[in-house]
Amino acid sequence: MKHLIAPSFLSADFAHLQTDIEMINNSDADWFHLDVMDGVFVPNISFGIPVIKSIKKYSKKPLDVHLMIVEPDRYLSSFREAGADILTVHFEACTHLNRSVQAIKATGAKAGVALNPHTPVSFLEDIIEYLDLVLLMSVNPGFGGQRFIPNTFSKIEKLCRLITEKHSDALIEVDGGVDLQNANELIKSGVNVLVAGKTVFSSPNPVETIRQLKLG
Repeated sequence: MKHLIAPSFLSADFAHLQTDIEMINNSDADWFHLDVMDGVFVPNISFGIPVIKSIKKYSKKPLDVHLMIVEPDRYLSSFREAGADILTVHFEACTHLNRSVQAIKATGAKAGVALNPHTPVSFLEDIIEYLDLVLLMSVNPGFGGQRFIPNTFSKIEKLCRLITEKHSDALIEVDGGVDLQNANELIKSGVNVLVAGKTVFSSPNPVETIRQLKLG
């Protein structure tokens, strides 16, 4: 499949949110990537259900919602009702991961699991076949604009192998430090979805930057 581009709204201009939504709608981007942070699981607070509802009202593309929060199970139905098409929870935040994944699927959303940079891919061995998406964090979660962690390429290789061995259909998504310099290498390594925040929203021409990321 052709790789997907999911601009991260953590880097958007919240004073002109609708303008940035319309820019994404009119670009080659495939998804809206929305990072929900609670200030507990990660040392930052971003936005929650009301903002996602507002984005859903104007978006013409799926909402890829990444929950960087503790006790995500409590809020899965609420985020789905707010407009999430994909719900990704963190392995590190879920005591009963299989239950969390099944709860996401029960809402009708696609289910993803995110791994922090220090978490081994092998931890997903018993659940990979049930996942629609695996999000590899290529920076430490919590803040945008960080540098890409090179060891991510090793994790991508291991994840590709696990997906093949388990006959999984899970997409591989990478978030953190993705730019025009490493996008092509990430795609060639097996990544299906590129999340890009600062690279897109700090660009003088975001639509063209998205087009270049889409070209790989």
